[in-house]
Amino acid sequence: MPEFSDTIISLFDGLKKRQATGEGGLLTGSDPSAFDVSDPLRLWIIQVGVIIMLDQLLSLGLGRMKQPKVIAEVLGGILLGPTAFGRIPGFTQHIFPSQSLPYLSLVANIGLCLFLFIVGLEIDASVIKRNARMSAIVSLAGMALPFGLGSALSVPLYHHFIDPSVQFTHFMLFTGVAYSITAFPVLCRILTELKLLDTTVGIVVLSAGVGNDVVGWTLLALSVALVNAGSGLTALWVLLTCVAFTIFLLLVVKRVMLWLARATGSTDDGPTMFYMTVVMILLWACAFFTDIVGVNAIFGAFLAGIIVPREGGLAIALTEKLEDMVTIIFLPLYFTLSGLNTNLGLLDDGITWAFTIAIACLAFLVFQPKTESVPSLAS
Repeated sequence: MPEFSDTIISLFDGLKKRQATGEGGLLTGSDPSAFDVSDPLRLWIIQVGVIIMLDQLLSLGLGRMKQPKVIAEVLGGILLGPTAFGRIPGFTQHIFPSQSLPYLSLVANIGLCLFLFIVGLEIDASVIKRNARMSAIVSLAGMALPFGLGSALSVPLYHHFIDPSVQFTHFMLFTGVAYSITAFPVLCRILTELKLLDTTVGIVVLSAGVGNDVVGWTLLALSVALVNAGSGLTALWVLLTCVAFTIFLLLVVKRVMLWLARATGSTDDGPTMFYMTVVMILLWACAFFTDIVGVNAIFGAFLAGIIVPREGGLAIALTEKLEDMVTIIFLPLYFTLSGLNTNLGLLDDGITWAFTIAIACLAFLVFQPKTESVPSLAS
């Protein structure tokens, strides 16, 4: 009982402190956007409101141009950042102060993991298995050519922007990986909006994107190890660990989840509270594991979605419980943050603009053959 009393007293003290710091609030002339580390909720609500409203306005216009909503969200972030609105005196300090961004980023990454989990729920693992060969070919082709072009671009970039103390081979590897890696969350968002996730084309492209990113993160680990004078074997261990973890999930954990779903009656009457709790624990456990081994947490969340049973419409029921909140609130935060960290004002001379345009044009030329191959995949 003493422990219970101490807990009640500490909660009361925390509530009293919050009331004391915000007593009177706006009526006493306090700034509602003032950031407080002990109580960041108020500013977070303002940030979410600004982001969602701007993204919705931009998506209305860009939607008429047949652009996916993710473009509006990234563009909204650029406008809210130092490129546009950030030039208004006091805007960044009051709405997006640097101390508040880690809190916004945390919520955004939680939402991204939930979104990739939902994407995994909508993917049938058997379809991935049937198209594994095609996915591997697309993944290899989609990485080899951009890697070569990125490595070639690293030569002039190195001579114009990089300090000579940095070894060229390290920079070349990093540039090649950066140019060839897939923006997996963006790819998932576009496929979701186009309703291609349950088609052969969507499955092949998504599977290729997963393989592309796993290899990309492995090569990135290799480049970091080389820069830090570490062993290149680290990258190999990262890749092998990811493969082993994926096999373990598909062969062992997936069967356990199916047994648990049947035992709790979730396949007959929808997911029970207990089963939902187990699924959420599994989601964050997988995300945690892939993050600590050097691959992004979103891949663990994606794998967790794949191994949830499809029997009795269970995956569909889980998707319906999560999809709306994730799509409306969480996803705009993540993609807007990507743009919020972009300052186009740094492109302040002709050489920088020339390299930017060259990189964009080469990326378009690399992407064009992939889009032309989509009809053949569909057939």
